[in-house]
Amino acid sequence: MTKKPFRLSPYQVQFLIVVGFAAVGYALYLRYLGIENSQVTLACDAGLQTMLCKARSVSTVLFKNSVFGIVALVVATLNLMRPSIVLLTVGIIAAGLGIVLYNVVLSGLAIGLLILGFARPAPATA
Repeated sequence: MTKKPFRLSPYQVQFLIVVGFAAVGYALYLRYLGIENSQVTLACDAGLQTMLCKARSVSTVLFKNSVFGIVALVVATLNLMRPSIVLLTVGIIAAGLGIVLYNVVLSGLAIGLLILGFARPAPATA
């Protein structure tokens, strides 16, 4: 019994592109308009209760503990062992958030592992 190699359909590739751009876009929005903007920082530290302040505080706790990078690395390792579209999607989201939100080393390694997950031996020809 031979196993089919992991290949993405064009629809899955388009879905991953949209998910990747959305994750990186949200991370850029959060970093430059929520975390590094001094007016938002002062307002949130003064006690403003908006969704941006809550997202800012949650993402700050997560990137201080390297959660984005660790999740991306674990999911990329699992995807390397057993590739699937679900693991690839979660890995792209976590790595995209980690690259933009200060977990560059672990997320960069995870992106390398995600790319390496496509390096499978070619099927044997008769």
